[in-house]
Amino acid sequence: MSKASTGPGRCQERAFSLFVYDQTTMQITDLPPAKNSAARERLLQTAARIFYAEGINTVGVDRIVKEADVTLATFYRHFPRKQDLILAYLQRVHDDYATRAAAAQAAAKDPGDVLKLIGHNITAQLLEPGFRGCAFINAASEFEDPDGPVMRAVLTHRTWFHDLVRDTFASAGHPRPGLAASRYVMLRDGATTAGHLGDPSQARDAFDRSVADLLRFTGEPAGTDDPVADPTSTDAAWTSTRTSAQSQ
Repeated sequence: MSKASTGPGRCQERAFSLFVYDQTTMQITDLPPAKNSAARERLLQTAARIFYAEGINTVGVDRIVKEADVTLATFYRHFPRKQDLILAYLQRVHDDYATRAAAAQAAAKDPGDVLKLIGHNITAQLLEPGFRGCAFINAASEFEDPDGPVMRAVLTHRTWFHDLVRDTFASAGHPRPGLAASRYVMLRDGATTAGHLGDPSQARDAFDRSVADLLRFTGEPAGTDDPVADPTSTDAAWTSTRTSAQSQ
């Protein structure tokens, strides 16, 4: 199948109230602040490229050091353990998500448009050469300990994304923003998996159609007889789902 990079269109004005998530303050790991250096950046870029393309546990430190053209001592000065490099990689991926989300918020004309632009950013990646699914789902498949730092970073990212989407659905007037957000996240998971294992164009089209269906309910009042119309109940269901997944 052929893949070509695409990007979302841009809109002119933003005339709505929506909390803008700042990627510079959202940390999904417990790593201490890093000192910027060219060597550290080469190590991180090299690790990110190899980890995403080949997996994390199959790649040794020696290979990363060699391809980044640094010494082993330099590696350990910046990353005392390989785990620190893995967490820095996941933080970098999260920062990219957050930057794209902030750009969507800045470019959109209304909250519904934010959700469309975030979706377009996701599905555009499906068509990029070398795409092999969601980096966080891939990492979770290699580090299954629910109490481990890698899984905590994965779940923190997923909570951040769910909350971002939920708040955007709420701003758009969806009667059940928590439920809509949970469905949106599952659509993202399905699209990134199908885009890697199947036809990325079909995955993109199915995702876009499903998001459009969710957005049809924006601007409608919440039904008083619907138990999931209360955002608290949907948030509780989301938390319960995460807890159950960790315990399995």
